[in-house]
This record gives sequence, C-alpha cells and structure tokens, in this order.
Amino acid sequence: MGFTDLLSDSGLTVLNSWLATRSYIVGSSPSQADVAVFRALSAAPDAVKYPHAARWYKDIVSNEDSFATLPGDAAKPYTVYGPEDAAATPDPVKAPAAEEDDDDDDLFGSEDEEEDPEAVRVREERLAEYRKKKEAKPKAAAKSVVILDVKPWDDETDMAALEAAVRGIEKDGLVWGTSQLMPIGFGIKRLQINLVIEDEKISLSDLEEEIQEFEDYVQSTDIATMNKL
Repeated sequence: MGFTDLLSDSGLTVLNSWLATRSYIVGSSPSQADVAVFRALSAAPDAVKYPHAARWYKDIVSNEDSFATLPGDAAKPYTVYGPEDAAATPDPVKAPAAEEDDDDDDLFGSEDEEEDPEAVRVREERLAEYRKKKEAKPKAAAKSVVILDVKPWDDETDMAALEAAVRGIEKDGLVWGTSQLMPIGFGIKRLQINLVIEDEKISLSDLEEEIQEFEDYVQSTDIATMNKL
C-alpha cells in the first residue's frame, strides 16, 4: 500500500511510525526513496508530535545538494514506499469498513489526481528559501599545496640570501612553509620550499617568473609536486 497523504496528521503518524525503527525510508543510507517522500511534505514535521519523522527530515535536508546523485529510481512516487498493511492508510480504522469501490479509490488517491496547489506553493517557497541561504554562504577557496625547487647558479651562491629573497615575495593567497637544502652535485644545493596557494589568486607560472628575476641567485625554478587541498 505504501504512504498516502503525508500532508495530514494520520499520514505523518504513519511516516513517524515507519521511521521509529529506521534511519531512512529504504536501506541504511539516503536514497531516491527519501527524496520522493521528502518532496511530498510541505514542511518539517513537528518534532514534538513526530520526533522520528522530524529527525529524518533534518538529516535529509542536510543532503539536499546531493539529491541528484543519490542511488535509486528518481521516477518512483513516494506512494510506493512505506508499510504494506492497512496502517499506511490515512484512517486505518475506517479503511476496512469501506464497502464501495469508489471509496477505496478515494482512500488511496488517484494517480491522476493533481497535487494540492497550496502544498506545492509552500514546498517551493521553502526550497527557494533554503537554496537562497545556501548560496549566500561563503564558499571555501580552492587551494593547492606546492613543493617548489629553486636552483642556484653554483656552489658559491648565498643560499640564505636566495631563500630570504624568495620568502620576501608576499601576496594575498600565498603562504610560505618549511624549506630545506637538497644536494644536486658538485657541492651545489637547491632550495626546496613548501607553499600553499589559493588557486584563483595565485598563478604559479607568474610566481616562478618573479622568483627567476632574482638573477644574482636563481638559475631556474621547477614545480616538484602540486596537490589540491
């Protein structure tokens, strides 16, 4: 039978009972079944009257941005989920007493019956408000961790002065980290220095060009590794 009218107290009671022993509508993780039932609601269930449904609703809202990627059949209506016995009806006491076929059809709802316009309006307004709040939240800047090799001209290059010149480059979105001198050969050592950059603010090629302008110290630069944070 599945869920029926989730906008009524009786329908919410069925949903609350269903979730009393379950974390999700189907299975042990969010799926399209949860999305279908969630969209059939006009607002969050009352936490006092329907604590299990309210807990589930809060969890599903937190996953709203990933609805499209959740497993399951997105085309299935919410009515295919839920209990299979008479407890799923809006009024389980009266359901067995229904004698006319038309009453049965009304009880479970026609597939062609249009959704209540007011319920649709309330739900769309709630979703629009949620999306607006989410879009207003500042997004974390994309960052990269880089290990940069800076090679001197020869073994007589003042490596302390070279490093000081490199660290003297200050930019918004650039943070210098630890460093070490790595042997190349013939007594020559290169400066290997760690840095973190904000991808939208710092161009590594421009940074390398700026370092290479220290012609008294720097022969060349090379990106040893680069990983996204």
